Amino acid sequence: MARFERASPALKEILLRLYRDERAIDADHHLHEFGSVEYYIQSLVSDPDHTYLSIATPILSQAFLVSTRLSRYTIQKVKAISAEVVEIVEPPKEGYQLTIRLNFGRMPHEAIKMITDIAAVQGVILSSQLEEMLMNVNSQDVAQGMYKPIKLVYHPREPFYVIKQPQKITAVFPMRFKEKTDVIIATAFFQELMDVANTKSCAKAPHCIWSPIPPPELRGEAIEDLSTNGGFVSFDITSRHIEGKRLDKTVWNLLNFYAFVKNHVKTTRGFIQRRMRTCLQSLVEVLQKTEPQDEQQIKEVKGYKHMKKLVKFTKFKIIRYRSDFTSKLKRIRSRLKIHGFNRFRRKWLTFPIFSSKTKYRKLEKDISLQHN
Repeated sequence: MARFERASPALKEILLRLYRDERAIDADHHLHEFGSVEYYIQSLVSDPDHTYLSIATPILSQAFLVSTRLSRYTIQKVKAISAEVVEIVEPPKEGYQLTIRLNFGRMPHEAIKMITDIAAVQGVILSSQLEEMLMNVNSQDVAQGMYKPIKLVYHPREPFYVIKQPQKITAVFPMRFKEKTDVIIATAFFQELMDVANTKSCAKAPHCIWSPIPPPELRGEAIEDLSTNGGFVSFDITSRHIEGKRLDKTVWNLLNFYAFVKNHVKTTRGFIQRRMRTCLQSLVEVLQKTEPQDEQQIKEVKGYKHMKKLVKFTKFKIIRYRSDFTSKLKRIRSRLKIHGFNRFRRKWLTFPIFSSKTKYRKLEKDISLQHN
């Protein structure tokens, strides 16, 4: 199912409003919910004691229909809600599988509980269809060997398969996800689910298997139904899992498996994002606390004030500062000119002239004379 609550919140609100109205009014309500579910609620002033509820719900498989109508087992489950309040109208309204007449005048003292059960009629229809199949797990007409899977469709994008086998029924769920991160989270969850379900502490639970490829039981099915990115999850249902009140719980868990996985992936992704934000916030706080100490250490370095002013400069000021600095550097490299320095150098920095007693002649002159 698309939700964990059996009762439809919108349908429950409308029925409660009609029940609490002191005067009868003409009302027509159309509701559409997840999974191609449609409700039509009609109330007439000419018939103030009755409200008509028509339901168009997807059928899990054509095997549950008897001449385009619901099976007898499903009709009995709907009547079991309340024999005094709920009355099935034959034939149903055109375009709907079921139409029921609600007698609010016979509503018991706990009206809210009764209306909640009526709002869950769509869940009763779907559950009864799967219950009827699971109750035949040990039927004598099941012989030894493999059998063709039965495709059950509640939502067009979320079909699952039920395979009848000797002494058990296997439910196979093809898993599909839109985001790559969801595939990673779901794969880790399936592996952990398989490990936990096959331990001794969970020996009474259905045997769980996860595989990235289709199981052998699904050979021959359509390729589009077997094209998945999350693998296939299988559960083996035995007679122990459908005894007494366990039947309703097992059926409801199977119908809600897709919703449970999506909810787990969504909450896990949210948990990871919250942890990442918390770690980032704590890191920012640490950096903010250490910032004054770093500034104090920088202030002890010479030239801190000039460097701080340089950081505050704009791009235009930085370029202008660089050009000025370059011109100053060129002037520094050139010869220093000091007024009066030449006179000081002539007076104090003159080198004495030494005269040598030994006289030398230029060799070039001698060489030229020898050639002559």
